[in-house]
Amino acid sequence: MSSLKKKSLAGIIVLILFVFGVIFLLNSMFITAENEYKLVKKFNKVERIVENACLGFKIPFIETTDTLPKEILFYDMPESDVITMDKKTMVADSYVLWKIKDPLAFAQTLSSSLGVAENRIDTTVYNAMKNVISSHSQAEVISGRDGDLGTAIMKNIGSSMDHYGIDLISVETKHLDLPSNNKTAVFERMISERDEIAATYTAEGQSEAQKIQNTTDKEIAISLSNAEKDAAKIIAEGESEYMKILSAAYSSPERSEFYTFIRSLEAARASLSGSDKTLILSKDSPISQIFYQID
Repeated sequence: MSSLKKKSLAGIIVLILFVFGVIFLLNSMFITAENEYKLVKKFNKVERIVENACLGFKIPFIETTDTLPKEILFYDMPESDVITMDKKTMVADSYVLWKIKDPLAFAQTLSSSLGVAENRIDTTVYNAMKNVISSHSQAEVISGRDGDLGTAIMKNIGSSMDHYGIDLISVETKHLDLPSNNKTAVFERMISERDEIAATYTAEGQSEAQKIQNTTDKEIAISLSNAEKDAAKIIAEGESEYMKILSAAYSSPERSEFYTFIRSLEAARASLSGSDKTLILSKDSPISQIFYQID
């Protein structure tokens, strides 16, 4: 064999060894990013989990790696029908925010598959939603769809997903409404029910207002009656006092004569009105008698 052929064969061997070395080296290294877990498996069994960002090493061709996300994941559930406590059908469209909190449990129970995990989440959330909605009336479900419903669903789920290494962060409702074929009829019935409730409240309010008005009128009538009674009593006392004063005025001839004199003068003054100041009296008039008695 010539030296040229020997050199060519040696170069090919070196190249082959170099390629195998590169392949060996690449298969022995792996990179873990900040937002992921690396599961190092040996014969499909998890040997270790790398949670921090780094450059790692494994046994080539014997150990393999799986990658699981660390960040919060979004799962959009398909629309589904649910039945309320009063046997009304509603259409629910929700989504779930979740994350992997235990990658080992996730790998052992769900084979490290996000698709399998979403199927499990879909079943669990739907069952919880069905249980919650079936324990409430349609009106309660509609009024609670802005937040209370999601809280009740999360409470119903509890810690059932911990076994799979999954942390359910929240269940949010995008759309929870009536089926389009009977939405109008249900809304009309709900409006009618609320009109009846409003009419009941109005009638109760009017009845209560009438009771208050009757009580007030009665109290006013009693107050007026008491005031009139007190006024009559005061008038009677005043008249009694007046009669006492008159009686005292006529208690002696001198007082009686003076009182008669004063009253006569007042009567004469009342008669002198206008421009004519002449007072014509008959001789037997009581007023004339007073003047005749003056010396």
